[in-house]
Amino acid sequence: MQISQLRDHLRTLGAKPAHEQRILRAWLQGQPLTAGRKKAEDVLPLAVREALPGIEAELNALATLRSSHPGEDGSARLLVGLIDGQTVESVLLPRDGLCVSTQVGCAVGCVFCMTGKDGLLRQVGSAEIAAQLVLARRQRAVKKIVFMGMGEPAHNLDNVMEAIEAFGLFGDIGHKNLVFSTVGDPRVFERLPQGPVKPALAVSLHTTDAKLREELLPRAPRLDPAWLVAQAEAYARATGYPIQYQWTLLEGINDSEAELDGIVRLLAGKYGLLNMIPYNANEGLPYQRPSWDKARAIAKRLTQAGVLTKLRDSAGQDVDGGCGQLRAREKDSFEPAVAKAQRVEWLKRAE
Repeated sequence: MQISQLRDHLRTLGAKPAHEQRILRAWLQGQPLTAGRKKAEDVLPLAVREALPGIEAELNALATLRSSHPGEDGSARLLVGLIDGQTVESVLLPRDGLCVSTQVGCAVGCVFCMTGKDGLLRQVGSAEIAAQLVLARRQRAVKKIVFMGMGEPAHNLDNVMEAIEAFGLFGDIGHKNLVFSTVGDPRVFERLPQGPVKPALAVSLHTTDAKLREELLPRAPRLDPAWLVAQAEAYARATGYPIQYQWTLLEGINDSEAELDGIVRLLAGKYGLLNMIPYNANEGLPYQRPSWDKARAIAKRLTQAGVLTKLRDSAGQDVDGGCGQLRAREKDSFEPAVAKAQRVEWLKRAE
């Protein structure tokens, strides 16, 4: 389901824009659809009121909590069931944040990520993205949303932009607290400035070497890192939101002297910051997490060289916190036969 379909349905029942907005606000806050400062019977048309129980049941079915895994750091990784039996992950982050998924699986195929191992199974509709927020808000406050869960948001741009608009206009989320994360796609820099809600931008850089980038992100657009940084810098200056450059630190892969020099060359003086995240080890993948002391020394060196660097620990490491890990671990328990067939077919095509 898409949010636009919900709005169209409400209009066919006689809802006016103010009625739609009231219902959307109630839903996105995790409240009953009849909630509001005035009684529903005094505001909403009769046909809308009569339809609300059925609409509410349909919306509640979009995303259900399969399991919750609290971490010692205050995070909680949620395995979220979708209406067709597929699953995605959401993460409740410390300090009232939420990480949402935009696809079931991912086509980019980052070699260090569990999500990409299954490939892309399907897109997540804008209402399903919103339903992840609703599910989260029924557990705790959410004031910031990052689109950094399963999937590449740029590959599901229409649904993601519709969700961002709803969150910013009706979900009480500050626009700069909506963070669109991408490996890089020219369409992102065309579309993001056009909407009524302009989110902050996070760019998954991971390396300054174009050849290594092709190896680490094998199905990402072939973009030179310098071009990507230039586009991001232009967006940052236009919106007034600094870019967050994401760097998953892999032992012996992207922590060399040449890489550190490349980071300084590309990012020193730019309107942004570098989020350096030591790799969250995945069973079955050959990549290693560097020591915290080494990571801290790298972050200090880059900051002294003019690149504001924040060393961040990956949330929920004690509860399979890496993207796709929880779904991979519990997939056989929950994944229906049709979903398994889709995954097998995708893998055959990929070969």
